[in-house]
Amino acid sequence: MTYVDGFVLSIEQDKIEEYREMAEAAGKTWLKHGALEYKECIADDMEDKGFCATFPATFKPKPGEVMVFAYITYKSREHRDEVNQKVHNDPEMKEGCNADDMPFDMKRMCYGGFKAIVECS
Repeated sequence: MTYVDGFVLSIEQDKIEEYREMAEAAGKTWLKHGALEYKECIADDMEDKGFCATFPATFKPKPGEVMVFAYITYKSREHRDEVNQKVHNDPEMKEGCNADDMPFDMKRMCYGGFKAIVECS
């Protein structure tokens, strides 16, 4: 079964393009080092349908912000650890990743690693 790193964050609407450019560069780096898939998704349907909580209800974005859901897939947890070590040592990532100059508040980003228990395609 595959392994997935998942992320949820919010960004200001006027920083979506800046974020997209940063995410596109990051995605190329993760794929270069062996990740199977890299996705960054902007919230589209966040309507409260009454049967469960929505991302905005749970994460409480500020006015003018939009939610982002992102994930990276790997062959296994071990593969993920290998890929992430290469990514974090990549000179391009070190150049382009300044925690003080991100288009979002990293302290409000949620992250976790998940092992797949069901896979359908």
